[in-house]
Amino acid sequence: MNFSRWLEFMGNHPFLFGTLGVLAVLFFTIENKRSGKKVSPNTLGMMVNSQNAQLIDIRAKNKFETGYIQGSRNIPFTQLKDRLDEIRAIENPIIIICDMGVQAGAAVQLIGKENVFRLEGGIGGWQAAGMPLVGAKGSKANKGGQTVNMKKVK
Repeated sequence: MNFSRWLEFMGNHPFLFGTLGVLAVLFFTIENKRSGKKVSPNTLGMMVNSQNAQLIDIRAKNKFETGYIQGSRNIPFTQLKDRLDEIRAIENPIIIICDMGVQAGAAVQLIGKENVFRLEGGIGGWQAAGMPLVGAKGSKANKGGQTVNMKKVK
């Protein structure tokens, strides 16, 4: 189908394309709300320092041990349901961390509290922003990455 026929088809079916546009906007709006509020890597350090935000890394233990954000604690996603009461009892903001930010959205929804956020882009986004990981042996993030001044999180 060439471009002029495509335009003709769109012109002959404006209702279909209007409906498609509305559905696309609704999909992205609902998906964004469902996956939780995002926090950028730069905002994470500020939230830890100013609001004593708690960092929970939901990656599997073996991935966590290859490198993690300073002050984060590991509660693998598979154990999250068993520890919901403990997590919900935290009064400070909570930032959920995963590999790419997707699974953290599901965790935010599962926890179901107002002050729970997910790290935008997950560990991958953190490293792409040049931020360091603790325990990362020979990774680019550890060599010459920015230093993040964060208080020790209990």
